[in-house]
Amino acid sequence: MPDKILLVDDDATLLRLLGEFLRHEFEVVTAASGADALREAYRLRPDLVVLDVMMPGMDGWETCARLRELSNVPIILLTAKSAEADKLRGFRLGVDDYVTKPFSFAELGARMQAVLARSRAARPPDRRVHTVGELVVDLDRRTVELHGQPVTLTPTEFRLLECLLQKEGQAVAEETLAQEVWGNYKEDPGAVRRFVWLLRKKIEDDPSNPTRILTVRGYGYRLGMKDERRMAASRDE
Repeated sequence: MPDKILLVDDDATLLRLLGEFLRHEFEVVTAASGADALREAYRLRPDLVVLDVMMPGMDGWETCARLRELSNVPIILLTAKSAEADKLRGFRLGVDDYVTKPFSFAELGARMQAVLARSRAARPPDRRVHTVGELVVDLDRRTVELHGQPVTLTPTEFRLLECLLQKEGQAVAEETLAQEVWGNYKEDPGAVRRFVWLLRKKIEDDPSNPTRILTVRGYGYRLGMKDERRMAASRDE
C-alpha cells in the first residue's frame, strides 16, 4: 500500500500540480486551510504531512502545533520563510524537515521519502497479539486474557499455547508439540495430554467440552473456535 500524504497549502495551483506529481508514488489528499488539514488528518491518519506556513486564518505554525496534539505524524514545512529563526521555530514545534520556496518537486519527493524511511525505522515492531474468540494472547508481553480477565499460565502451559497459536487453525501432532515444548518426545506420551487438560482448565469455559483447543482424533490438537452456527444447526436437526 502506498504511503498516505496530506498536502496543505492555500495556493490552489501549487496544490494541484504538486498533488499530480506525487500521486505517482503516494496516496495524496489535499487541504486548502489549517482547519481542513486538521479534519483530514483526523479522518485519514496520514503517514506524512506537507504543510505550508503562510496561510490565512490558522497559519502553518498553529496547524503544526495542533497536529502535534493529535499524533506524532512526520511533518515537512513548506514555506517562503528562510530565516534561521523560522527554521528553529519549526523544529521546536517538532517538524521533521523544512523546505523553502521555490523548490523542485523532485527534491521535495526525495525529502519525503527520507522522512518516511526514518519514521518507519523508528517505529516499534508490531506486537504479536492473537485473538481466539474471547481469548487474547500477547506473545511479546507473554500475557493471556479470557473475557477481559487475566489468566495465569505456567511457562510450560504458555509454550504449549504459543505452539498451537503459531499454527492456528492447523492440526498439530502430539509428537510435534512434545518436541517444541519440551525439546523431545518424552517416554510418557500422556505428558502432552495432561498439559492440554491443564491448559483447557484455564482457557476453556467448559474444559470437558472444549471449544478452543480441539482434539484431532488419533493425531493431536488444533487451536480455533468451533463453528457455533454449525453446532446450533445440528442441534436443531
